[in-house]
Amino acid sequence: MTDAPAAPPLPKSLAANPLLSQWVRIGAEGRIDILPGKVEIGQGIATALLKMAAEALEVDPARIRMVRPATGDSPDEGVTSGSQSIQDCGRALRHVCAEVRDLFRAEAALRLGADAGALGLEDGTFVGPGNARLSYWELEDAVSLERAATAGVRPVRRTGLDLARIDLADKVFGRPRFIHDMRPEGMLHGRVVLPPRTGSSPRRDQDLAALAGPGVQLVADGAFIGLLSDDERSVDQAAARLREKLGWEGGTPLPDEATLGDWLRAQPVAPVVEQRGGPAEPAVQTLARSFLKPFIAHGSMAPSCALALWSPDEAEILRVWTHSQGIYNLRADLSVVFGLPPERIRVEHVEGAGCYGHNPADDVALDAALLARAAPGRVVRAQMSRDEELGGGPFAPAMRVDVEADLDASGRLCGWRHTIWSNGHSMRPGRSKASTLRAAAHVSGGAPWPIAINMPASNGGGADRNSMPLYDIPAACVTNNRLTVMPIRTSAMRALGAFANVFAIESMMDEAALAVGEDAVAFRLRHLSDDRARAVILEAARLGRWREAPRADGEGQGFAFARYKNTGAYCAVVADVACTDEVRVNRLLVVVDVGEVISHDGVVNQVEGGAIQATSWALKEAVHFSPEGILSRSWEDYPILRFSEVPAVAVHVLDRPDAPPMGAGEASQGPTGAAIANAVHDALGMRMTRFPLTRDTLIEAMELGQ
Repeated sequence: MTDAPAAPPLPKSLAANPLLSQWVRIGAEGRIDILPGKVEIGQGIATALLKMAAEALEVDPARIRMVRPATGDSPDEGVTSGSQSIQDCGRALRHVCAEVRDLFRAEAALRLGADAGALGLEDGTFVGPGNARLSYWELEDAVSLERAATAGVRPVRRTGLDLARIDLADKVFGRPRFIHDMRPEGMLHGRVVLPPRTGSSPRRDQDLAALAGPGVQLVADGAFIGLLSDDERSVDQAAARLREKLGWEGGTPLPDEATLGDWLRAQPVAPVVEQRGGPAEPAVQTLARSFLKPFIAHGSMAPSCALALWSPDEAEILRVWTHSQGIYNLRADLSVVFGLPPERIRVEHVEGAGCYGHNPADDVALDAALLARAAPGRVVRAQMSRDEELGGGPFAPAMRVDVEADLDASGRLCGWRHTIWSNGHSMRPGRSKASTLRAAAHVSGGAPWPIAINMPASNGGGADRNSMPLYDIPAACVTNNRLTVMPIRTSAMRALGAFANVFAIESMMDEAALAVGEDAVAFRLRHLSDDRARAVILEAARLGRWREAPRADGEGQGFAFARYKNTGAYCAVVADVACTDEVRVNRLLVVVDVGEVISHDGVVNQVEGGAIQATSWALKEAVHFSPEGILSRSWEDYPILRFSEVPAVAVHVLDRPDAPPMGAGEASQGPTGAAIANAVHDALGMRMTRFPLTRDTLIEAMELGQ
C-alpha cells in the first residue's frame, strides 16, 4: 500500500501570515471583506485578487470589498514589488478562501443533515436536499476564522472571465481617490527644502526664519529644513524663497557624467562571482563589448505626497497615510527614527499617482511625520514639488556591463563572461538596522544611509538580475561588482538590473549570430532547450513577421528574448524602428507566457505598459548631473516619451492554465529595450552600446565606427 502524496506546502505569504482571519472577514448583510497585504499602485492587482477570492468563495464579486492595507490590520506581505502579487498574495488568498469555503460547507452540512459533498454553492449560499439553504452570513457566528490555515484544500473553480477594473471609475470621472486628494479638517501644509547633495548642511551664518519670511512655521533639525502653514500658497512661496537664498556647504561631490562608465569601473567594489558549467571549450572567436545604462529617475506622474498625525497622548502616537509599496517596512524605519515601538505607529496605504519601484513615497512619509511632530494634534500634508521628485528621490543605478562571448568551430557559443559594475539596487526601508529614509540622515544625530545592496539571487537578485544567460552555453561566469560608495542615492526601479543585462546579452546574441552568418532568431533557438522559451520565441517571430516585410532605408527590425529573473514570465519582443535624425519605434509585438492567466486584460495592460516605459528608457531617459548636484529636475531636463511618440503595441498571451501564475509587470522591460537596440543595428549597421539612443548617442556611435 502506497502512502498518499503529501499536501503541497502553504503559499509563501500564507505561511508567514497563517491566520485565516488575517485575510477574510465574513460580514453582515451578504458582504465579505478581503484583506490583502499587497497594495494597489495602478497595476490593477486589487481587481485580480478580488477575482481569485470570488472564485474560491464562489460568490458574486460584487459582494466583496477589498480593504486598503494598514499595519496591524492586514497581513504583512513585505513590499509590493518584483511582480510577486499574483504568485504570492493571489495564491495565498485562493488557498484561504477555499479553506474558508470548506469550513462553512462542513458547518452547513452538519446543520442540514446532509453530506458535505452533496451541497451545492450558489453565490455564498449552500443548497442541500429539498432546496434547504444556509449562507455564509447565516453561519458567521458558528465558524471561527481565528485558526491557522492548513494544507490540502479542495481545488478552486476558475471562471476564466475578466472583471472590470474596480479602481478605474474614480480615475476616469475625477473622483477623489489618491492620497493627493486627502484634505482632512484643520490640515497643515508642509514643505521640505532638500540639500543639494549627500552630506550637505546649511551654512551656520544664516537666519533661516528670516529667509523663509513671515506666515510660516520653520522646522529646522540639522540638514532637515521644513515649513508649515495653514495656507498652501504661503508655504510654497516660503519654500521657493529658501531654495533660492539658502546657502549650503560640504557634501559628497558627484561623478563626472561624461566619464560615467570609467567612473563605475574605478570605484571600490564588493564582487560576487557566479559560475555555471565546467571549463570553457576551445574558442575560435571571441566577441567583446561594453554596455552602459545611465541613472534613471522614476518620473512618477504626480510628485510624492504623505499625511501624518502626531498624537503623543494616544495609544498610536504616529499615524501615517502613504502610497508606499511596503507599509510594514516603512513602519520599521519610522520606529528606528523616532525610537517608538512599532505597535505605536500605524501606517495606512492610500493609492498614489504612479510608482515604478522605490520612489520618494517613503521619504515624504518621514518628512510628514517629522513636520507633524512639530505640530502635535494636527494632520500635516507633505507634498513634494516636481523639482524635488525628479532630483531628490532614489535613482535606478547606472550600470556598466562588459561581455565576452566565445564561439567554437561549429558556430555555437561555448563560453560567456559577464562583468557588471553598479551600485546596489535596493535601499528600501525595513531591511537594515539604520534607516534608509532620506531625512533620517539629515536630522541632527542621524546616521548616514547604508550603501545600497542587491537582493539575494533567491529573490531575483539586483544588479545581477537576468545576468546569467538563459541560453545553453557550456561555461558561463558572471561577476557582479557592487560599488561600496554611493554619491548618488540608488534603489529599486522596475526590472532592476534586467534592463541593462538583457540589453547586453541580447545585443551579443545578435553579434554572435552575425559572426556565424545565421539568422538571429534561429541562432537563439539553436541555443535553447526550454520548450516554453522556444514557444514564446517562435510565436513572436510568427506574429511579428520576422524578416518577412521589405524595409526602406533607415528602417530596421530587432528581436530580443528573456525570462524575467530567469525564473518568471517568458517574454519575446519584435521591434520595428525608423531612424532619421532620431530613433522612432513604430511597432512592438510582444509575446508572453505568465503561466495561468488570472486576468487577461490585466496581463496585457501590464506588459504593454512595461514595453512603453522601456521604450522611453531606451530612447530618452537619463539623469543628468554635475559634481555639484542633480541637474535634471524638470520634464525639459528629463524628457520622457510623449503620447505622440508611443509605438503601436500588440501583446499576445500564451495561456497555460495548468502552470502556476507568474507576475507580468516587469517581464517586457528588458526584451523591449534590447529589441529596439537590435533594430537600430539592423537599420543603420551600428551596434548601440549605450542608452538612451538619442541623436548624440547615434553620432557618437558613428564616430566610433561601432
